[in-house]
Amino acid sequence: MLERVDRVQLVVRDRGAAARRFEDLLGARPVREADAAYLGARRVVLALGESEVELCEPAGAGLAREHLDRWGEGLLAAGFAVGDLTDLHARLAEEGAAFAEDGEQTYLEPPETPGMRVVLTLSRPGPPAGARLYEVTNTLVSDWGAAADTYARLFGLDPARFAPIASARFGYTGTLCLFDPPRRLDRIELSQVVDPASAMGRWVAKRGDSLYMCYLETDDVPGLVARLAKGDARFTPRGADPRTERDGLWIHPSALHGLLLGVSRPTLAWEWSGRPELVAR
Repeated sequence: MLERVDRVQLVVRDRGAAARRFEDLLGARPVREADAAYLGARRVVLALGESEVELCEPAGAGLAREHLDRWGEGLLAAGFAVGDLTDLHARLAEEGAAFAEDGEQTYLEPPETPGMRVVLTLSRPGPPAGARLYEVTNTLVSDWGAAADTYARLFGLDPARFAPIASARFGYTGTLCLFDPPRRLDRIELSQVVDPASAMGRWVAKRGDSLYMCYLETDDVPGLVARLAKGDARFTPRGADPRTERDGLWIHPSALHGLLLGVSRPTLAWEWSGRPELVAR
């Protein structure tokens, strides 16, 4: 039912300034302006390969303004492409899940999900080349197993396709709710905090179950590193030397209007997604 991670929505103070930053650092391209009545926002939509980034500037009272006033700029919703919205609505109704429609998009709010606002959009073909989103991270204080059951039930995901994860470095355990492996990497990461002193632990101490970050795949990590350096953007390479980094990195929220963005080269994420044999060397 979920075909891919196709977008994220961010709340920003100035959508024009934010769009220029995403253009400069990520090579994103503005494609349209559109109001979001459900969010109470004006938004500019950027194309990022086959994915989109929606930059939502509050236009008065509403969800966007509430989020900005409480938490500042950053992630507002995780977005997924679906093949048939009618079938999706029928399934959600069968499961007793409340949802809201706004034009061509459908929204789910917590507590229907484990703390993560979700926006669902009808799938459309995008450019096959270039960068693309493949993961959103739902970080948790609650049980990751229960969260996985919720997403499987709502969206018809197959738990047999999920991949267990754990990280002593980042202080979590959980699972990757993969949509269609091994054809695609797209997934919801469920990360239950086990180290309160970690960055993720400090995050959930303030926000509880919530949308934490997202991941991007690009075939030009060196080019991205160069743009980040030119833009004086803070980031952490996967390896020891940012000048020679080829595999991936993490871009600090201060660089992208509150967005923590992980980046990896094509196929690398299979290394921690249950199928390391699929990594191109």
